[in-house]
This record gives sequence, C-alpha cells and structure tokens, in this order.
Amino acid sequence: MNPTKGSPLGAIEKTAREDKKMVQKEGILGRALVLAAVGGVAFWLANFAISRTAIAAEYRAALSISYNPMLFAALVGGLIIGLLVSYCLLRFFDRIPGKDPMLKSVILSMMAMVIVTLLIGRPSSFQETNDVWRYFIIGTSFNFIRILALGVAIGYVCKRWGGCAEVSLHGHLSEKLSGGER
Repeated sequence: MNPTKGSPLGAIEKTAREDKKMVQKEGILGRALVLAAVGGVAFWLANFAISRTAIAAEYRAALSISYNPMLFAALVGGLIIGLLVSYCLLRFFDRIPGKDPMLKSVILSMMAMVIVTLLIGRPSSFQETNDVWRYFIIGTSFNFIRILALGVAIGYVCKRWGGCAEVSLHGHLSEKLSGGER
C-alpha cells in the first residue's frame, strides 16, 4: 500500500506526474514539427531531382501535370507525410520494431508509401493513358524514392538528437520523470 495515497503529498505527486505528461506531449508536437519540416524538405528535394529527368517529363506529359503546381503539391504532400511519420515515430517509438531511429523512421515511411499507393497512386487513376501499368510503376517508383528520402532524413535527425525515445509517451522519459515507476 502507498502511505501517501489519499494524503496531500499523494495529490501533489499525482499533479506533478500529470504536469510532466503535458510537457511531454508538447515536446512531441514541437519535435514532430521540426522532423516534419526536415522530412518535407527531403521529400521536395527528391521530387525536384526526379522532376529534372526525361522520364518524369514523359510522366507529367502523359498525365497532363503542370510543373510548378506539381512542385508546390510535392512540398505540401511531403510536409503532411512528414508530420504523420514524425508524430508516429515520436509517439510510438518503443512499439516500432528495431533499435535504430533511422530504421524505425524508414519502416513508418514505407507504411505511408503503401497508404499513398492505395489511396492516390492506384492503377485506376491512370486510365487516361494508353499504358496504365507503365505509368503506375513509374509513379510508384517516384513515390518510393521521395518517401524513402523523407524517412531517412527524419531518422537521421532523430538519431542526431540521440534518439527519439526520450519524448515517447511510452518510452524512457516517462520512466525518468516518474523515478523509474509507472
């Protein structure tokens, strides 16, 4: 039994734990925004590099995609995917398989890749072209490169920070804050 349970000291300890959890959640959002920005820039840079190739020009022509709006859409899409990957990485760090933050980030990014492919890049979206499967494979390859770059960038920054487990709600910070007890 806990002798401080029901006493003023127990109430103070409970309030302190709740305050630490709130600070911890704010820490996750702040770090997720930074990681999302890094991932979004990596996504956009990969997109820009891809867009300079002849096959990308053919792909844009076949699907009637304008160049400048495509660059803007890539930036916005990279930031959205980056925010989702970053938040999940920080929030569920200990639940993602592997020990390396970069590996964990790439795993989450590849999960995002599957979702993007199912929602946006499915073969039926290329019906206006003569060669549906060719453009589906090209688009999926472009997405793979862009999303992989996003995951590697997020994982690299997370690793440079000394890992992301410190802000994970289920990770080491909660143990450190509560003195080893949960």
